[in-house]
Amino acid sequence: MIIAILVLFFTVVLSGFLVKVFPPHNGRWLKIALSFSGAYLFTITIIHLLPDVLRNGNTQSYGVGYWVLAGFFLQLVLELFSQGVEHGHIHHHQGRIGSMPFLLLGSLFVHSFLEGSILVEYGGHAHAGHAHTTSDNFYLVLLGVALHHVPAAFALMSVLLSRLENFRKAFLWLLIFAVGSPLGIFFSNVVLPQQAPDGLLYTALTGLVAGNFLHISTTILFETSPDHRFNRTKLIATLFGLTLALASDFI
Repeated sequence: MIIAILVLFFTVVLSGFLVKVFPPHNGRWLKIALSFSGAYLFTITIIHLLPDVLRNGNTQSYGVGYWVLAGFFLQLVLELFSQGVEHGHIHHHQGRIGSMPFLLLGSLFVHSFLEGSILVEYGGHAHAGHAHTTSDNFYLVLLGVALHHVPAAFALMSVLLSRLENFRKAFLWLLIFAVGSPLGIFFSNVVLPQQAPDGLLYTALTGLVAGNFLHISTTILFETSPDHRFNRTKLIATLFGLTLALASDFI
């Protein structure tokens, strides 16, 4: 759990410094990173997250679909406030200079918290007939969330800089996004084991995040191909993300 918290926190923190290396107006590398992370997220959702939550004996399988739908459309609502920062949208001119985009930060925090909440290390606890050690999907999802946070943190830092025009102030506000997933991990690993030993809430959270991932990943993959034009670099990045996720089954 500690390793996951540190990985996700410092992924966002270090990605915030990318604005000093890559000009925000040059989005070529960002599209490549998004294509890779989008393909990886989509693949692990289909071959790991959904099967895992469907075989959970604590809920009827058809009920999981409601949570997946809820997560999909919750992300749609969150993006009304986040302006699509989750999938690399950078809006420099929306909002008054010096003002804080609190709704954007709030929606990204919720998004990040939910992602962290499904990173559960069961440690051998039995939940309604399921004896688990560390979840088989733990490190796969951890990598997916970390990869997804790199372009998201870069985009958010770019937006904050365009508003605040001060790197130090923007960086301090970026920390709200940075602590979202670590707090989600803490919530699921420390709070929930005492309050929800039957695992029903874990099922709901996993379904929500699966729907969330489906929305984000498909949006990324469609948006990085404007007018459906062939892009060899994007195709290679997408196939690489797909291959990495598929290879996890053989490791």
